Amino acid sequence: MAFYSCNSASRNNSTQADTQTTQENTAQAQNDNEDGEWITLFDGKTTTNWRGYNSKTFPAKGWEVKDGMLRCIGSGSGEAGGGGDIVTNEKYKDFELELEWKISKGGNSGIFILAQEIPGKPIYVSSPEMQILDNERHPDARLGKNGNRMAGSLYDLIPAKPQNTKPAGEWNKVKIICYQGTVVYNQNGENVVEYHLWTDEWKNMVKDSKFKDWPEFVNPAKEGVIGLQDHGNDVWFKNIRIKKL
Repeated sequence: MAFYSCNSASRNNSTQADTQTTQENTAQAQNDNEDGEWITLFDGKTTTNWRGYNSKTFPAKGWEVKDGMLRCIGSGSGEAGGGGDIVTNEKYKDFELELEWKISKGGNSGIFILAQEIPGKPIYVSSPEMQILDNERHPDARLGKNGNRMAGSLYDLIPAKPQNTKPAGEWNKVKIICYQGTVVYNQNGENVVEYHLWTDEWKNMVKDSKFKDWPEFVNPAKEGVIGLQDHGNDVWFKNIRIKKL
């Protein structure tokens, strides 16, 4: 790690430049996507479209871009990850999200949608999660109900069926469609989960779960950031793109 000093003016100029760059990139993404075309959220080279949860900047540690992949670096400390969760700069309402992921042996992670950045609270209190997991080794695969903590599932609520996740170390291609409250998880070419936010069905399902006391989860926001979870394990992402619907 390199250490250097600079005066307060240069630090302020650097901060202002970073902020301006982030704003310009977000504005460009919005403009590029006005006609419903795909926009790239990760280009294999930079983290321009991402920042830390409840932060204005990308984590200084715990995540890296290498060999065209966005990697969460395992800390070996479970949910106490080294860099924390990351989220998109922009919020999304109705969208189609595509990405590929692979998990390390015994690893755990997740993809969050419609997430709200609530000070002092973790991302999962407001956001439905598509589970990422090594089903063979991680104990979560045998917990919950009927496999609803296995990869591809709406975490702890709806199991992915069919359960078509590839083993640890292999790439899984997923798609999440969110449109006017209907959410569909597609994994490796098959629709594996479907649910409908804000309905009586949703509220009754959540009422019988561990999420029942989290009002932001019971009644999710209609617009929010996309999040990738740091669960303390190595996980890799690539080909991340989104289209507004």
